[in-house]
Amino acid sequence: MAAEIERKFLVDEPPAEALDCPSDEIDQGYLVSDGETEIRVRRKGPAHFITVKKGHGEVREETEVEITAGQFDQLWPSTEGWRVRKRRHFIPLEGGLTAEMDVYGERLEGLMTVEVEFESEDASRGFTPPAWFGKEVTGDVKYSNQQMARTGRPG
Repeated sequence: MAAEIERKFLVDEPPAEALDCPSDEIDQGYLVSDGETEIRVRRKGPAHFITVKKGHGEVREETEVEITAGQFDQLWPSTEGWRVRKRRHFIPLEGGLTAEMDVYGERLEGLMTVEVEFESEDASRGFTPPAWFGKEVTGDVKYSNQQMARTGRPG
């Protein structure tokens, strides 16, 4: 497993140009979550993946493997009642970073979050969020996709 270092923020009002940035439609559903480990399947555009994540917060372990559309279709029914649909916009930031802004649909309609991945924990700690980033929710379980897939929009 590789380490994933990222921070997550709420978004109230994205910059107008953000919605014009390249984006992918994402459907993801969860197969297993025991509080420490989650296993999900995801359709991102024409590609399909199974992902295992361990841990919470800013630094987590992640392994993602591409699967066939047929394998995805076999696993997808097992995620019934534990799904998220969103459009992810890829917004360039200073320093070569990319903001991944998720605009949620269905039960989570109206919710927007943004995540930024970093090469190191030092880079993460040294990051100054742009003014349009809202409250930081890194590590807040209520805003994890797997929790929102199960319980809906927080608050």
